[in-house]
Amino acid sequence: MRKNREYEALVDGRHNNPFRILGLQGSGSGRVVRTLLPAAKAVDLVERDGNKLATMRRIHDGGLFEAAMPPRKRSYALRVTWESGETQVIEDPYRFPSTLGELDLYLLGEGSDTYIYQKLGAHLKTIGGVAGTRFAVWAPNASRVSVVGDFNGWDGRRHVMRLHPGNGIWEIFLPGVGNGALYKYEISDADGKLLPLKADPYGTLHEPPPGNSSIVFESYYDWQDNTWMTDRQGAPRLDLPTSIYEVHLGSWRRKEDGSYLGYRDFANELVPYVVDMGFTHIELMPITEHPFDGSWGYQPIGMFAPTQRFGSPDDFRYFVDTCHEHGIGVIMDWVPAHFPNDEHGLKRFDGTALYEHADPRKGEHADWGTLIFNYGRREVVNYLVGNALYWIGEFHIDALRVDAVASMLYLDYSREEGEWIPNEHGGNENLEAVEFLKRLNIELHANGATSYAEESTAWPAVSRPVDAGGLGFTYKWNMGWMNDSLLYMSEDPVHRKFHHDKMTFGLVYAFTENFVLPLSHDEVVHGKRSILGRMPGDRWQQFANLRAYYGTMFAHPGKKLLFMGNEIAQNREWNHDQSLDWHELSEPGHEGVQRLLRDLNKLYASTPALHEIDFNDAGFEWIDYNDRDSSILSWLRRDSSGKYVVCITNLTPMVRESYRLGVPDEGTYRILLSTDAEQYGGSGIGAETCVSSKEGQHGRPYSIDLTLPSLATLFLEKT
Repeated sequence: MRKNREYEALVDGRHNNPFRILGLQGSGSGRVVRTLLPAAKAVDLVERDGNKLATMRRIHDGGLFEAAMPPRKRSYALRVTWESGETQVIEDPYRFPSTLGELDLYLLGEGSDTYIYQKLGAHLKTIGGVAGTRFAVWAPNASRVSVVGDFNGWDGRRHVMRLHPGNGIWEIFLPGVGNGALYKYEISDADGKLLPLKADPYGTLHEPPPGNSSIVFESYYDWQDNTWMTDRQGAPRLDLPTSIYEVHLGSWRRKEDGSYLGYRDFANELVPYVVDMGFTHIELMPITEHPFDGSWGYQPIGMFAPTQRFGSPDDFRYFVDTCHEHGIGVIMDWVPAHFPNDEHGLKRFDGTALYEHADPRKGEHADWGTLIFNYGRREVVNYLVGNALYWIGEFHIDALRVDAVASMLYLDYSREEGEWIPNEHGGNENLEAVEFLKRLNIELHANGATSYAEESTAWPAVSRPVDAGGLGFTYKWNMGWMNDSLLYMSEDPVHRKFHHDKMTFGLVYAFTENFVLPLSHDEVVHGKRSILGRMPGDRWQQFANLRAYYGTMFAHPGKKLLFMGNEIAQNREWNHDQSLDWHELSEPGHEGVQRLLRDLNKLYASTPALHEIDFNDAGFEWIDYNDRDSSILSWLRRDSSGKYVVCITNLTPMVRESYRLGVPDEGTYRILLSTDAEQYGGSGIGAETCVSSKEGQHGRPYSIDLTLPSLATLFLEKT
C-alpha cells in the first residue's frame, strides 16, 4: 500500500525523494530498476553497449516502469520507445550519486563558500564516462524541486531533484544535457502548491527578453591577460591617474539599422576610442541580464549572466580581454541593493521570502517597485559575495561600482515614520547591510579588485579600511561636488558671486574620503538636460562655460568620471533607446570639447601633481578661494616630490587683464593648457608664458601677471 501511495505521488509530481524509488533499488537477487517516463510507450533495460538486459513492465499508467536487474550487472541504460514512435537510448539520472561532497554541503550551509557559483547552478560534468550537467539550487522550504527544459518536454515529473535536508540544497545530474540546453526550476512550496517556473539564480546565461529561461553554458575562453591579472594583485594604487568613461552599451553606438552592436564590436570600436581619448577605465552600466530595457540594467534577474543582448559570455570575456590588452581597466556597475519582483526571479523563490525580508518595511523599495535582499541571512550574503567574486574571477572585471549604497545603509531610506523598523539599538542604521558591505570589500581587495560606492550621504569612513572602522570601499562617489558644481555652473555668471561657496565647499571635506568626481548618467536624464544644456549664455558662452567646468574638474582633487556623450557636449539628454549624436562632432563647438577632453586626460595622466596626491591635503593648496566678486578660483596641486601645477579659473564672461596671482617661486611660468585655446573653440586670449615678479600677492613672495580669458581654466607650471 505504501508503494502504491509513493507511486501515485511520483506520477502526480508530488514525491520529494524519487531517489528512494527510482534507479537501481534493493540488493542481491531483489534488485530492480524503476524509471518514470510519462511519454514512453515501451522501455527496455539495456547495457551501455545496447545489449538488452530486460523488458521493463509498466507498473503505473502514469509512465512508471520496472524491471529486475540481472545478477552481477551494475551499469545500465534505458532504451525508450516514445509515443511518437521514436526510439532513443538514454542514461538514467537516478543511477548517479550526489556530486556534492560533505565539505561542499557544509560550506554551503554555513554560508562561507565564496566560490558558491562553482557548486550551485548548472555545470557540465562527466561521471563514469557519461557527459551531462549537474544542476543545484537552494530552496530550503520547497516540498519538491524539478529541473524542466527542452530536454524533458518541460515536464516536472521527469527530473525531480535530490534534497540535502541539512542545508536546503536540491541537486541532480542529468546525463546528455549539454551546452545550449534551455531550463528552469519547477518548485512546489511547503504546501505542495506549484509556483511559477523560476530561472536559475546561478544561471550563467539567460534567454534575451522576452524569453526568460536559463541556458546551460560552459566557457572555453582562452584568456590572454595573464600579465595584467598578475600586476593588479596587491593593495590598490591610489596614486595612479584614474579617468573613467561610463558607458551604456545599448546606446553608445548602434548599427545603421538601429540594432545593437555586440561585445566583439565594442572591443573593436569602443576600446580604441577610449584609448584615443586618454581614459584609463571603462565603467559599464549593469550588463547582468535584465528583462526591462528601461531599467538600464539596474533591475537584474540574471546576476551571474552577462546580457545576451550583445552576445555570449565568451564574447564579453573577449571584450574585457581586449580592454586589458590596451591598458584599460574595466569597472562594472553592480546592484546588490534590490532586485525586481518578476515572478520568474528571486521573489518568494521557494514560496517563502527566501532572498528578501517577509516584512515589506524591510523587504521592499516602494519607490522602485523592487525587493530588498535580506543581508542578515548568511546564505543570501554568500550569494551576493559569491556573485561579486564571480565577475572578478570568471570575467576578470577589475572593479565593482556598487549601486545605491545609501539605500542599503539606512533602514528609513525614502520611508516615512511607521514605514520602517529600527535596528536592535533603536537606530536607523542597517547593521546587517553594514556587515555585508565590509565582508564584500575585504573579499574584493583580497582578490585584487577595487570597489566604488555610490553613496550620497555623510556616512563616515565609506572609503576607509574595515580594520580602521570604515566600510572598506576603495573609492566613494563625490555626489556633493557633483550637485554643488552643477548648480553653480547653471547660474548666470552675474549671479555666481552669490554662490561662490558651492565651488569651494567641496574642498572642506575633500580629503575625508577617497573621492571620485562623477558626471554620470543620472545627471543627463529625466528633464535635467545635458551638461551642455545646463550652461547659461549664448551658444559660444555655453561651450566656454562647459570647457571651463571640465578644466576645474580635472584640476580638482579626486579621480574623474564622465558619462558617454559628455565628452562631445551632446545637446540633448541621454536616451537609452538610441545612439549618441556622433554627427554633432561635425560642428566646431562639439569637436572642440572632445579635443579638450582628450588633452585634459593626457595632461592629467602625464602630470603627477594632478593625480598622485588626491586624498590628503599635501597635494592641494589654495592660492585664493575668496575672490567671489570676480568669480575666480586659484590653487596649487602638488606631487610627492613637491613639484606643483598652478590652476586658475575665471567663471565670468569678462577678460581679466593684468590679473596678479601669487606664486611660490621666482621664475618663468608657462601655460600647460588653457580651455580658451583656439583649437578647443575658444578665443585664444593670453600669453603662453609669464615671468614672476618680487611683488607679493595672496600671501606669497612672488606673483605673475596674467591675462585671464573669459570663462576659462588655465594650468601653469614653472619652467
